[in-house]
Amino acid sequence: MARPNDEVAALFQEYADLISITGGDAFRARVYEKAARSIGGYHADVSALDVKGLQEIPNVGKSIAEKVTEYLRNGSVSAVEELRAKIPAGVRRLTAIPMLGPKKACVLYEELGISSVEELTDAIHAERLRDLKGFGPKTEENILHGIELLQSSGDRVLLDAAMDLAEDIVAELSRVTGCRRCTYAGSLRRLRETVGDIDVLAAAGSSSALMQAFTELPYVSEVIAHGEKKTSIRTTKGLAVDLRVVPQASWGAALQYFTGSKAHNIRTRELAVHQKLKLSEYGLFDAETGKKIVSRTEEDVYARLGLPWIPPMLREDRGEIEAGLRDELPDLVEEKDLRGDLHTHTDLTDGLAPLEEMVAAAAERGYAYYAITDHGPNLYMQQMTKERILAQRERVRELDGTYGKRGKQRGMRLLHGVELNIDPDGDVDWPEEFLDGFDLCVASVHSHFNQARKALTGRIVRACENPYVNIIGHPTTRIIGKRPPIDADLDEIFAACARTGTALEINAHPDRLDLRDEDILRARRHGVKFAVDSDAHSTLHLADMRYGVGTAQRGWLTKDDVINTWPETRLRRFLRKGRADRKSRG
Repeated sequence: MARPNDEVAALFQEYADLISITGGDAFRARVYEKAARSIGGYHADVSALDVKGLQEIPNVGKSIAEKVTEYLRNGSVSAVEELRAKIPAGVRRLTAIPMLGPKKACVLYEELGISSVEELTDAIHAERLRDLKGFGPKTEENILHGIELLQSSGDRVLLDAAMDLAEDIVAELSRVTGCRRCTYAGSLRRLRETVGDIDVLAAAGSSSALMQAFTELPYVSEVIAHGEKKTSIRTTKGLAVDLRVVPQASWGAALQYFTGSKAHNIRTRELAVHQKLKLSEYGLFDAETGKKIVSRTEEDVYARLGLPWIPPMLREDRGEIEAGLRDELPDLVEEKDLRGDLHTHTDLTDGLAPLEEMVAAAAERGYAYYAITDHGPNLYMQQMTKERILAQRERVRELDGTYGKRGKQRGMRLLHGVELNIDPDGDVDWPEEFLDGFDLCVASVHSHFNQARKALTGRIVRACENPYVNIIGHPTTRIIGKRPPIDADLDEIFAACARTGTALEINAHPDRLDLRDEDILRARRHGVKFAVDSDAHSTLHLADMRYGVGTAQRGWLTKDDVINTWPETRLRRFLRKGRADRKSRG
């Protein structure tokens, strides 16, 4: 289920947008944006805190803390409701369009009376925006792209939100008397980046108790259909959930069928037909006699078709059937294979927790090594300086090996790194002689997303060619449903990464998952290596690695493909990149 922290964070982000739309103080809007980030990433449940406890959260003062308690008590905040009343709902909807901020939404409403996505689309096609200051053909093109992105996302939710709800439902139903097995299936089990609805599958001799318990869950807002084999509900957050109950003997066939994907299931049914069999959610049958052959486990079903068990993340008809028939399915990387995290932040820049807390939380995860990579100075809002980063380095060296000790054995190794900003021309924050002191450098695009394709491509390629850049962070810069990927020649970038020994990040934050799985498949063919990183800005975010690993699995990656599964010695050798050769030539 969604944490109260996430609900409050979303409310305060909306409040910040409303302040901007209504022409309020920009500083005040920024205060609520920062509070939203802090509350969303805070480790403790805000519903268990009083006003004093809430004020211990970074960026939360007394006024904000009181608004939190007001929301938790009443389900609303009067100050937010007052601003909502001043702005048509359609204008608030405009702010959800990627590439269109609150200020531009306000201009569109005040100057042209536009208060809906439909009106905005019509106005763009009529070229009515071009007379407005700050709007032009390129802006129109970007806004249309944003509208397409918004409409394509529809009612889909991010992977982590769907997972939280599904795991809660599975836990509740598993306690029902008579439930033999229960799990989630569908696109969620395949770890798709967004989920339209949730499929839950249970095995039981009788379905009545399970169906009853399902409809009585506290977050059910509507029972759409109630039957013996299938019941559908809608939650208070608007997400649809289907529960199907099957006999224990049909579990394997049902799980395979309801996991999908549709394209994968078509291929497995075709295999069955060629063997004079029939495959359905009830089992694998002899096509002539109708006799059931296997159905109890997925492994049984796949084996009878001449296939090894295929991990759900691969079931997209991208060659997994052919690879299975050749016994060439990859041994996919798993979360337990990760030895460390190579991209994280502290409160020295835009993180929420101090260095010691982040390191302690990483050690609790059992990591062998852990990198701190706060932002460089070119993200001016972070106010980083050489003096501040060097002071952090000294503290990192003091803490190295002190967390996660086992007896006389040294604890978790710490790497001092930095996340550099890739400038519009491909330069990064500091000169090479200063970068030489870091254990690793992540370089990321944080601005000028709308450069021409050639310029964007060259910009990232040049960063790859920097001997001190080890990892390209969140390579396409996308934020799912909010910001589209940059328009760059990814194959040229992948080739540059392979040529220069630069890893590509798979950013595990659920609203990024960047690189996406399709891009990983392409990059892997170029011979690229990858880093699955949390990009954690709080201790809570360290657990997002599960989603990054899931994306890596959907990209067919093995342990050898992912540099932070490697032993420290091999990793450090990779991180040296071309530096040793460069020094010897100098």
